[in-house]
Amino acid sequence: MVWAPEHPRTGNGSYVFEHVLVMEEMLGRLLLPGENVHHRNGVKDDNRPENLELWIRPQPTGIRVSDAIAWAREILVRYSDENLAYKEGGHQAAF
Repeated sequence: MVWAPEHPRTGNGSYVFEHVLVMEEMLGRLLLPGENVHHRNGVKDDNRPENLELWIRPQPTGIRVSDAIAWAREILVRYSDENLAYKEGGHQAAF
């Protein structure tokens, strides 16, 4: 945890997980609702940028196809508009 009293994620406390701050720095923005940070190697205190991936929560199972398509379009617009890119396995991956 990192002391960050002005960060919107602190709630009643003043600390934010370091991996959240690292990912936000990589993205150049705050994490959006539904986004989280995954540690590629499973080591929760290995917060090197190359070990972090941006993940989103998928829609729940059992949804209408039309709802799934709308959700997929929302994801495409959200991430292609931001021109997000990160290094994955030594090559550039863009969303």
